[in-house]
Amino acid sequence: MKSSQEYITELRHNIQEVTVDDLQVALMQPEVVLIDVREHEEFTKGHIATAVNFPRGVLEMKLTEHPLVSHHCDPQLALDDLASRDIYLICRSGGRSALAARSLENMGHKNVYSVAGGMAAWESHQYDIVS
Repeated sequence: MKSSQEYITELRHNIQEVTVDDLQVALMQPEVVLIDVREHEEFTKGHIATAVNFPRGVLEMKLTEHPLVSHHCDPQLALDDLASRDIYLICRSGGRSALAARSLENMGHKNVYSVAGGMAAWESHQYDIVS
């Protein structure tokens, strides 16, 4: 048996992880998808302005509802559109975003990045948040 921490540590070796500094640079691109996988209550206390909140438990079902791709009538077209975009995932500390990154990779997404340290690291770098 593995603890959740052991599992996430192992998982991090098999996903693409970026720093909050990398995310800050990436957010300068208009086509970047940023999804905050924290629960809604956490999200409303403070988040990155361009983030869309899809909690970890519903991410896979909500993905095609992201504002950058939801204009497509056909969910497959939305998925095809997402395939060409970089998807960044953030949570409180990086655990849930790592799990979410693995899940999206398993669905076939290639450009998926988990933000190491999550919002805790973002805030410690004093990057902007909104509530």
